[in-house]
Amino acid sequence: MSRIPTVAPKDMTDAQRRVVEAIRSGPRGSAARGPFAAWLASPELADRAQHLGAYLRFETSVPARLKELAILYVARAWTAQFEWYAHKRFALDGGLGPEVIDAIQARRRPGFTRDDEAAVYDFCAELHDRHQVSDARFQAVKKHLGQAGVVELVGVLGYYTLVSMTLNVFEVAMPEGEPPPLAD
Repeated sequence: MSRIPTVAPKDMTDAQRRVVEAIRSGPRGSAARGPFAAWLASPELADRAQHLGAYLRFETSVPARLKELAILYVARAWTAQFEWYAHKRFALDGGLGPEVIDAIQARRRPGFTRDDEAAVYDFCAELHDRHQVSDARFQAVKKHLGQAGVVELVGVLGYYTLVSMTLNVFEVAMPEGEPPPLAD
């Protein structure tokens, strides 16, 4: 990270240690990487964000395939390299087809074979482009996700926009030896 130093465990405050332990012991089961490394400069923000992120990533009613489609859409919209790198694997594991992922990476609307994926993609695109969605887009997503699912999808989009902004502002580096996956 060139804009914010990584805090070594021995140099962490008690609040930072608590957040790191909460991340490790939660569903992520990993160290504070990606945006968390930057958010640790504000342990209270880091803690609140990691709780929201854990809910949105692991506990919503939105199926993993559709959630990861939305996350990749946001990562691509922001050219958030680390986010794309981290979530492409989760998208594949969640059942999103490689052809869909490749099209999003190339900034093209995929040729969807599943109506729910098309509805989620079009919702994401319209919300990002127009900053609102038409009744038709809203109803198309609601048909597949239900009312709570639409609320959760908006939460996913908002949270991963925060993640992408954080990654980009603080120039969070790719893991050692990994090239940036996204072209501008």
